[in-house]
Amino acid sequence: MLTSLYVRQFAVVEAAEVAFGPGLTVVSGETGAGKSLLVDALMLLAGARADSGMVRAGSDRAELAAEFDLAELPEARQWLLREELDEDGSCQLRRVIRTEGSSKAWINGRPANARQLGELASLLVEIHGQHEHQALLSRSHQLALLDAYAGHDELLTQVRDSALRWRELGARIRKLSGGEDRDQRIDMLRHELDELEKWALPEAELSELEANHRRLANAGRLAEGAAGVVELLDGDSEFALRRALGRAHTELGKVAALDDKLGPLLELLDNASIELGEAADGLGRYAQDVDLDPERYTEVDNHLAHLHELSRRHRLPMNELHDKLSTLRAELTELEGAGDALEQLAVQRQQLQHDYTHMAARLSQARAIAATRLGEEVSVLMAELGMVGGLLRIELEAVAGDEPDPQGQERCELLVSANPGQPPRPLRKVASGGELARISLAIEVATLGKDTVGSMIFDEVDTGIGGAVAEVVGQKLRALGGQRQVLCVTHLPQVAAQGHAHLRVSKHSDGDSTRTSIDKLDASGRRDELARMLGGVEITRETRAHAKQMLERAQTA
Repeated sequence: MLTSLYVRQFAVVEAAEVAFGPGLTVVSGETGAGKSLLVDALMLLAGARADSGMVRAGSDRAELAAEFDLAELPEARQWLLREELDEDGSCQLRRVIRTEGSSKAWINGRPANARQLGELASLLVEIHGQHEHQALLSRSHQLALLDAYAGHDELLTQVRDSALRWRELGARIRKLSGGEDRDQRIDMLRHELDELEKWALPEAELSELEANHRRLANAGRLAEGAAGVVELLDGDSEFALRRALGRAHTELGKVAALDDKLGPLLELLDNASIELGEAADGLGRYAQDVDLDPERYTEVDNHLAHLHELSRRHRLPMNELHDKLSTLRAELTELEGAGDALEQLAVQRQQLQHDYTHMAARLSQARAIAATRLGEEVSVLMAELGMVGGLLRIELEAVAGDEPDPQGQERCELLVSANPGQPPRPLRKVASGGELARISLAIEVATLGKDTVGSMIFDEVDTGIGGAVAEVVGQKLRALGGQRQVLCVTHLPQVAAQGHAHLRVSKHSDGDSTRTSIDKLDASGRRDELARMLGGVEITRETRAHAKQMLERAQTA
């Protein structure tokens, strides 16, 4: 559910923040005030193309932000989690449009692209009206809506899972029955296994090999360095540490004879002399024992060279090559035993085909029944909404081919005739924006918001109607608001009276600049706004009374 919308320096709006609640919220205002700006802002936050003309004159950028409550939108929460854009269950869309035409977008404070905005917005809002961004025009959405209306989710899941499993088995069969390709793959696997078994090492052994390589490569330097340190510790030079320590010991021994307190310090020098001697002896032995074997170095270097080549070929770090062995062995075993495996897979696939055909036929029958019922309900609603003689027909078209399809054996197309005598045409080709909006409303009312989108936006749904039909439109919108959050931009008081909440868009000018404000109306404000919508420039006491009566009738209906 949309909880708030913030716009700044957008078109003629300097800054506005609007809070939204559940139910039907209506938006009204004088012609040219910018009633549709809220819809435009939501469309931009849904990934619509932006241009510099959307930035308020005199500003360098426009900013848009919307907050959504995802408590009842599990698909949106899962999408955010999958895209690693989740943030403690919250959802904020933000977009900045600059005067040079560039724009940036964020989801929960993280950079996002137009694709991500569009995908997420399709799970959050559904916009109906004179706009291209309408999920209801998508054939896949139409099929999903029909399935939701029919309520056969479990059967649809079984059909989808069966088809996907059938495809998976087909891929395995093609892999195992590859003919010459299979023989070549077996030969290649055997060759790769031979190489890996010869050269790949467990991680501990690889570490030891690399350490040996370092020692062998630097053997001369190690021996020379150790010998040099021995000379510093216990060499013939008078500056060797053991000689200097011996002199220090002699001098301290003389004064220690005069004071017993120096005895422990003399012992420390004794210990230091012993340790220096041990260090010198150890380094001497190390210098003599350093392995200067060039043949061993060549052997180790060759081993590492093979490992580097295998690492490049398999695109794996050297420490993961040994683990690759088990994967290749399993694949080789499967390919070498392909005969038995293919027979088993063929039997399983045939059974899956049988199960799919049975379940898909049940799904087709259920869809056909639901399509007829939904078409009749929407046609009745279209007449109530001022399109007398109009009808909606849901056409199910069989999918070509015999392969199991995850969506079933048919596709869906909504065909509409808005006037008597006109042949039904695809909904996506209906020209009139007002008719399209009312048809969309009829479909949504008939399905009682059974799609999973949390917020529905109707822009100028009442275009071209009035009187009793307008009141019916408002009633239907209010009924839909009992199931979903609904936002409706309207110019008719009959529709505005049905809202659970009312926003008024006003335009103000001081001669130098024009500003638009968006206000949430209280009961008195709603009465006055309805009176304005009813009476025009001059608002009389009778007009206000009529407006009050309309509000009271809507609230008690």
